Amino acid sequence: MARVRPLSGYPEWTPAQRVVESAVIDALKEVFTLHGFAEIETRAVETVERLAGKSEAAKEIYTLTRLNADGDADARLGLHFDLTVPFARYVEEFQNELAFPFKRFQIQKVWRGERPQEGRYREFYQADIDVVGRQSLPAHLDVEVAVVMARALAALPLPGVTMRVNNRRLVEGFYRGVGIDDIAGALRSVDKLDKIGPDGVRAELVEQQVPETAADAILELARISAPDASFVNAVEDLWATTTTVADVADAEAQLREGLAQLVALVQGVNAAVPGTAIADLRIARGLDYYTGSVYETFLDGHEDLGSICSGGRYDSLVAGGGFPGVGMSIGVSRLVSRMLGAGLVEATRAVPTAVLVAVTDEETRAASTAIADALRGRGIATEVAPTAAKFGKQIQHADRRGIPFVWFPGSEGASDEVKDIRSGDQVPADAATWEPPAEDLSPRIVPAD
Repeated sequence: MARVRPLSGYPEWTPAQRVVESAVIDALKEVFTLHGFAEIETRAVETVERLAGKSEAAKEIYTLTRLNADGDADARLGLHFDLTVPFARYVEEFQNELAFPFKRFQIQKVWRGERPQEGRYREFYQADIDVVGRQSLPAHLDVEVAVVMARALAALPLPGVTMRVNNRRLVEGFYRGVGIDDIAGALRSVDKLDKIGPDGVRAELVEQQVPETAADAILELARISAPDASFVNAVEDLWATTTTVADVADAEAQLREGLAQLVALVQGVNAAVPGTAIADLRIARGLDYYTGSVYETFLDGHEDLGSICSGGRYDSLVAGGGFPGVGMSIGVSRLVSRMLGAGLVEATRAVPTAVLVAVTDEETRAASTAIADALRGRGIATEVAPTAAKFGKQIQHADRRGIPFVWFPGSEGASDEVKDIRSGDQVPADAATWEPPAEDLSPRIVPAD
């Protein structure tokens, strides 16, 4: 038999690890649902033409072919590499059946042909939320989406997260005010601050024909951050000393609109989940695409992992215009891999079973099965011992499986008894009324010791 070889980039969790992943997904779903986001699921495939578009994503697409296609005339298909492309197609296709603003969440696997490394996989779960309008979308929804995601992350047993936020209107107004025409090019350079440092960014900007005074102003803007509205004064002071264009009114109006939106965002998120949001004007990733708010979220103490959740406001979900929206996306598998790898959490047990019903002998197995069914009928996950071994061995079997309780059927009129094999406590019990403690009913994830 050929040796089984693992495939790099395709995680397969143990049952205990899968408990962690499922608990994360369930917690996200609960928060999203409480805020009125409807769940959708799109097909796993799209046409390669739609997936690739004009982006660099074409090199990451996994295509599908049938072994015996024999002239199959169907369009070439590929697995989706994110949830945005299929969502855009979904909105365009079902627009007449959807009520706008449309609030959706989607948690599905995606496939991406990139080089596997820690936290980066070729097959992984992603969780997205978006609010999409038909022609317009109120600015306050930028705050709502960020609050929902902050609450979702706060529902997980994490050390904490920091949501660094910026605003394209603010940045673009400032850049225009200091005389920059190629705003997208400047943003791409600023996005490299962590990689090449201020001197490297300044050199790139100069290569783009950006005056040195404007490059210095951009870098000074990128240094501004605050967990409250105090960043406004810093921006205004910098604006007063660096603007160079003659007709500055339009640029200033754009900057002040962005300032107001960013203040509302920081204050709104921190009012809902204190200590989460920071205005950080060096955040540039995505600002060449996003048109308003932009979000980058980091796991406290694990910033080396990079952003675990990002997103922003966009003018058009669908090519050709229309359907403005705002959304955020969590790399679920990326987050779970760090939670497991760093020992941040653990599952209380690997199996759903709360109770193992012992079997006195094979002649009474039916009675043990009846007890198990009575418990199952009341929502208590239960197994029956696989063999009528000595009770000590049946307890050992439960212990190996991680099952906390063993049920002993009574005989000759004696009552049944249930044993907590962790504490050793054993008490009389009735399958029609007994319940385990709430924390033992199902597997949970808890902070690791």
